[in-house]
Amino acid sequence: MARHLLFICTQNRLRSPTAEQVFATWPGVESQSAGLGNDATTPVAPELLQWADLIFVMEKAHRNKLATKFRAHLGGKRVICLDIPDDYGYMDPLLVQLLKQKVSRFLPRM
Repeated sequence: MARHLLFICTQNRLRSPTAEQVFATWPGVESQSAGLGNDATTPVAPELLQWADLIFVMEKAHRNKLATKFRAHLGGKRVICLDIPDDYGYMDPLLVQLLKQKVSRFLPRM
């Protein structure tokens, strides 16, 4: 059974969509992304949080906002902070490398 990974940043335009794309073809994984900002491309929703097995946020501020706004929907799920600042463009090779480095240890071994 695939593990469901949800990647969250602020606007859902650069970091989390990159992460979703990078892990879309990863074996044993399904990925989605969302944003916590008011004008996020895909806003975080309770259904997405319920779908997710693992939730990755890009910054500590995202974890705090998620806990405040969606505490009732997290149901004790693990929220992992990747500490990736908003310094990268979509599919930036450095961002892709960082994501693979930081996320792969949480993924099923093939």
